[in-house]
Amino acid sequence: MNEEDKALWRKLRCRTLLDLALYLPYRYEDTTLSERLEEGKETILEAYVREAGWRNGRFRVLFFLPRFSITLSSLFFQANSYHRRIFVPGAKLHIKGRLRRHGGFWQLPQPKVLKEVGTLLPKYKAPISQEKLQCLVKTYVTRDALRAEGLDASDAALLYTLHFPDPQYHPMPNGSWPFEILERLKFLEAFNHMRKLRNKRFDFPAIVALNGDIASFLKHLPFTLTEAQTKAIGEIRNDLSRSDKAARRLIVGDVGAGKTMVIFSAAITALPHKSILMAPTSILALQLYEEAQKYLGDLMRIALLTQNRKEGDIAQADFIIGTHALLYLDRLPEAALVMTDEQHRFGSNQRHRLEKAVSRGDKRPHYLQFSATPIPRTQAMIESAMIDVTLMRGTPFKKRIETHIVGKEDFTYILREINATLARGEQALIVYPLVEESEDIPYQSIEEGRGFWQKRFEGVYVTHGKDKEKEEVLLRFREEGKILLATTVVEVGISLPRLTTIVIVGAERLGLATLHQLRGRVGRHGQQSRCFLYTHHKQNERLKAFAKTMDGFEIAKLDLLFRNSGDILEGTMQSGVKFRWLDLAEDEAIVEKAKRKMEEKKLEIRN
Repeated sequence: MNEEDKALWRKLRCRTLLDLALYLPYRYEDTTLSERLEEGKETILEAYVREAGWRNGRFRVLFFLPRFSITLSSLFFQANSYHRRIFVPGAKLHIKGRLRRHGGFWQLPQPKVLKEVGTLLPKYKAPISQEKLQCLVKTYVTRDALRAEGLDASDAALLYTLHFPDPQYHPMPNGSWPFEILERLKFLEAFNHMRKLRNKRFDFPAIVALNGDIASFLKHLPFTLTEAQTKAIGEIRNDLSRSDKAARRLIVGDVGAGKTMVIFSAAITALPHKSILMAPTSILALQLYEEAQKYLGDLMRIALLTQNRKEGDIAQADFIIGTHALLYLDRLPEAALVMTDEQHRFGSNQRHRLEKAVSRGDKRPHYLQFSATPIPRTQAMIESAMIDVTLMRGTPFKKRIETHIVGKEDFTYILREINATLARGEQALIVYPLVEESEDIPYQSIEEGRGFWQKRFEGVYVTHGKDKEKEEVLLRFREEGKILLATTVVEVGISLPRLTTIVIVGAERLGLATLHQLRGRVGRHGQQSRCFLYTHHKQNERLKAFAKTMDGFEIAKLDLLFRNSGDILEGTMQSGVKFRWLDLAEDEAIVEKAKRKMEEKKLEIRN
C-alpha cells in the first residue's frame, strides 16, 4: 500500500479491510438513461453538443437528443474553463438535471455531466472525496481479499455487491437495507469488531502453573457455594493450571453474587506461591482483609497495605491485600497471581504497573479482574475475543428488596418507613445528587437537607466524595449510625449489614447500573428492605423498568435499550466505539453467531 492510500485509510479511520468493506454507501444514484421527458423530474439523457457560447453574461449550450430527436437548451450562471473545455460542438455527453418547459421548448438548467451511465453509482458519507473512496474500494475490496479476511463466499460476495451493485438489482429498493441484508451486516459488524479485539490480545507464558488444593477451604465454609460461584472457580482454576499461557480473565458478578469467595479460592489455588489483590479504596481493602482473616487465616499468611494502615509481614505473606499504595513499594514481593477488585475504578496505567511489577522477563503473572458492574451477555461475548469473561448470575440468597418510585407528595410515607426501619435497629441511607445547592439541579443538596435530618433524628452521619474522612465516617456509621446522608460515594463495595432502607434523590438523573449498585447496598443478608426512587418524574419509563427487576444483567440490557451505554473494559467500547447496525440490546443471537465464527477461525489457525 502506498503512502497516499495509507493516509486516506487513516482519514476514514479504517484499520482493517473489513472496516473499509463495511464503509458502505448511504444511497445509490441510478444512472439509467431516461425513457421519456417529464417536466420537473430528474432526467438522464444522451446528448450531442450543437453549439456553445456566451449570451448576456451567461454560458448557453444547445444539445441535440438523438433518442427524442429534439433540441434542448441549457444555461450556466457561473461557467468557467471546465465548461468551455467540455461543452464543445460535436461532443457526445451524458447529462443529468431537472427538466422544464419554457415557451414550448425544453430546458435543462445547469446539467451535471456523468462519467458513466447504466449503473447504480454508490454515494458515501466520508471525509474524503467520492472519487478517492471509490478508487480505494476498487483497489482493495475484492472477493478474494474478503475471503482472506475469514468471510464465507456468500458474505464476501454480499459486501462486494453492495459496493458494485448489479443495475438490475437495487440493494436499497425503499431507501434502506432490506431485513435480510441488514441481519448479515449486523453479523459482519460484530465479527469484524471481535476480530480486531482478538488481534489486540497478546498471550504470554505464565510465571508458573498454579494447582493449590481448595478442597479443605470449601469443606469448612459455613455455607454452600452457588452454582455461579462454583462455575467461576472452575474456570479460574483451569486458567491457572496452565504454564504456557498466563490467565487473563474478567469475572463479572451481580451485586451480592459472592465474588469474595471466588477471590479467596483463587488465592488458595496460588499456594504455595504468593498472590496480590488490589482494591480501589482503603475501606474495601480493609473489608477484604477482615474477611480473608476470617476464612483463610488458618490456611495462609495474610497482609494488608493501604495509605494509612499496614497489617502483617508483606515479605512473608502468602496473600497481600492493598490499595494503589502497593504500587509505591520499593519492590513488590514476587507473586504468581495478581487480582484487582472493582477493576474499572483503576486507571489502565495502575493495572499495568501492578502486573509489570511482578513480571519476570517475558513471563507474566496470572491476572484476574473482578467487577460487580454487570454487563449485557452480548457485550461479554464480544469482549471475550480479547479477554476471557465469566458472568456470575444469582446470589447466595434471594434478595427481598421492594422498589418504589416516589415523589414530593410521598414524603410523609417515606418518613414513616424510615422511622419503622430505625425502630427495628436497622439503618437508612439518603443519597443526594450533589453536595451543595445548584441552580441546574432541581433537588436538594446534602448541605440543604442535613439540617432537617439532624434536627429530627439521632445518629445522622454525613459524607461525600470530597470528604477526606469519608472512609472513617462510613466505618463509624456501620457500627453506631442510624441515618447516613451521602452522594454516590457509597455506590460500590462497602458492606453495611444493618442497612435496609435507601432513598435515592433525583433517581432519574442516574444510570441504571448506578441505581442497581446503590440498591445493592441494602438487604445484604436477605432482610426485607426498601429502595425509594425519589423523582419529580414518576412516569419515567426507565425507572419503571428498573423497579420491576433485581437482575443486574437484565438491568445492563435495559441500560442499552434506554441509552447507548459504554463498556467497563479498557481500550474497547469505552473509547467510543459505536455500532452502525448492530444493537447489543436486541441482537444476542447474531452476536452469538459471530462468536462461534470467531472460535471456528481460531481453530483453523491452530490447525
